[in-house]
Amino acid sequence: MSRLGIGVQLYTLRDEMAADMEGTLRKVAGIGYKGLEFAGYFGREAEALKLLLDELGLETIGSHVSIERLRSNLQGEIDYLKTLGGKYLICPGIFSDERSDAESWKRIFVELGRIGEEVSKQGLQFLYHNHAFEFEVNVGDAYAFDALYSSTSPEALQVELDVCWIQFAGEDPLAYISKYAGRLPLLHFKDFTKDEAQNIVTLELGLGDVPLTKVIAAAEQAGVEWLIVEQDTCQKPPLTSVENSLNWIRENY
Repeated sequence: MSRLGIGVQLYTLRDEMAADMEGTLRKVAGIGYKGLEFAGYFGREAEALKLLLDELGLETIGSHVSIERLRSNLQGEIDYLKTLGGKYLICPGIFSDERSDAESWKRIFVELGRIGEEVSKQGLQFLYHNHAFEFEVNVGDAYAFDALYSSTSPEALQVELDVCWIQFAGEDPLAYISKYAGRLPLLHFKDFTKDEAQNIVTLELGLGDVPLTKVIAAAEQAGVEWLIVEQDTCQKPPLTSVENSLNWIRENY
């Protein structure tokens, strides 16, 4: 059983990346992360970014690309990710009223499958990243999340499971890791609690309610390649938060 890679989702550092992309990546490398999952490139040319990553010893895992960008510039996104040396092109979710009901989801399934087939033809792998809303609508007898994967082939679409959102939706992240074993190369490794209004509050690793050590063990059994640290909203400076989370992993894995 191979040891899991440890990466960071740069959405956590979105403000820092927008203000000073190069300086932020240098700090990420200094903290000790090896893998990066992008969430935008902030106007940087792919070749220049690749040179910087090579200098810093950073590896591109993949990139989150909105469904709108996948529709309007799929080839450009594929080419950019290939230049960076990444393998995984990821839809981060459907954030519109397109997902309002079961019939809408069915149309989305077809579209995601077609995108995934093209991505696969060009040597990359397409993934979908969940939130909680995929567990709020049923398509047939299954959650939209599960219906998506039963409607598409593993070659066209694989899973990026966000354990934080799975648990927030009231489901068992360990059971879902096991359910999608072999189709689950990437896992968003996050922690959270709820506030008095039962809204999600994302936290540094080890400060919330997710059974993180059990998640690691389940991920190893399921063939996950990368644990990707993400914190949607940080209570401390985001670079401090991602460093604290990496320190938790070092102490517990």
